[in-house]
Amino acid sequence: MIANTPPPPYYAVIFTSIRTSHLEGYGDMATRMVELAHGQAGFLGVESARDSHSDRYAGAGPFGITVSYWQSLEAIRQWKQHAEHLIAQQTGRDRWYASYKTRICLVERDYAFESA
Repeated sequence: MIANTPPPPYYAVIFTSIRTSHLEGYGDMATRMVELAHGQAGFLGVESARDSHSDRYAGAGPFGITVSYWQSLEAIRQWKQHAEHLIAQQTGRDRWYASYKTRICLVERDYAFESA
């Protein structure tokens, strides 16, 4: 589902990852993080997609992108430091991700299309 964000400006946190084959607990943690983010001050929404075809990545695991939207840089800092999110971050590095990159962007303009 496409996140229903307010008019810009707002911020996007783009989390791009390649998972390992060790996925025990991953789905539950991902679900919990989305639930938890919804309760955070300044959270605007989230979108996520994962490529199930890992052959391009030499078996490192599926490629995924999650984009979360936030009202401010301070809201993003608070989320990054949330106690449960810190545990998820460490577990991700230890178990679930072969690699990842996080990008924080200011959204200055957006536009949409919906077919009738």
